[in-house]
Amino acid sequence: MERKEGAEAGLAAGLYLVATPIGNLGDISRRALDVLRRADRIACEDTRVTRKLLSAEGIATPLTAYHDHSGARERRRLLDAVTAGEAVALVSDAGTPLVSDPGFKLVREAIAENLAVTALPGPSAPLVALQLSGLPSDRFFFGGFLPPRGAARRQALQGLRALDASLIFFEGASRVAACLADMAVALGPRAAAVARELTKLHEEVRRGSLAELAAHYGEAGPPRGEIVIVVGPPAEGAAEEDFDLDRALTGALAHASLRDAAATVAAASGLPRRQVYARALELAKEGGPKEEGGES
Repeated sequence: MERKEGAEAGLAAGLYLVATPIGNLGDISRRALDVLRRADRIACEDTRVTRKLLSAEGIATPLTAYHDHSGARERRRLLDAVTAGEAVALVSDAGTPLVSDPGFKLVREAIAENLAVTALPGPSAPLVALQLSGLPSDRFFFGGFLPPRGAARRQALQGLRALDASLIFFEGASRVAACLADMAVALGPRAAAVARELTKLHEEVRRGSLAELAAHYGEAGPPRGEIVIVVGPPAEGAAEEDFDLDRALTGALAHASLRDAAATVAAASGLPRRQVYARALELAKEGGPKEEGGES
């Protein structure tokens, strides 16, 4: 590829990791725009998404697709381009590359080949959600997307129960209520926040306990937009054996049938299933049962 000349020349060969806006285009940095403009090519998840940003800024740098399904051949082409002296910018559809986005393998191989790798910091949805959550930010763990199926999700959450840190997750809108209910069961009573459409016109952060949030979204239905869930750390001095059965069942009943809610809470708590079912039945009668019939 013929290198750019004139005022836009001079960008050193290497792989540039460029953070892009998560919603508000005004959040793009001057340094990021400079690199995107002067790079020889831009590797991106979806060329249609990145082209909107470039068009808004009058940037005509060639685009090439690089995403979760890109294989070794595509990585080799980008690495060969850098080796040949090109400046290659890597962006995700939104936010910081490699944070629950493709790019890790490309960076790892570039480092192994002693190629220059430069990171341009900028917008990141997990950090924005943590800032707005009002939850402790001195220690945090980013868990990306949890498994979509309930059993695997609860198992993953159980592994994080003892972690003394705020927990940050991405989640699909249709699974928010079920995910929050599983969190209430697996993690116990904790403060949490659900952030959506961050930096956009309809940005919203809803705060409450995991059980309260599970009940809200169970009744209101799936929220719109991109979702980040932030869960506070265990309460100071809370014993591992403490388990609020009623709170756990309330969260589970917000999105599941009586049988399924009882089974979920029993599995997470280790309590006898018949005992949990009996209490779930009492709670369902108090608030209006979600299903009729006895335990099978």
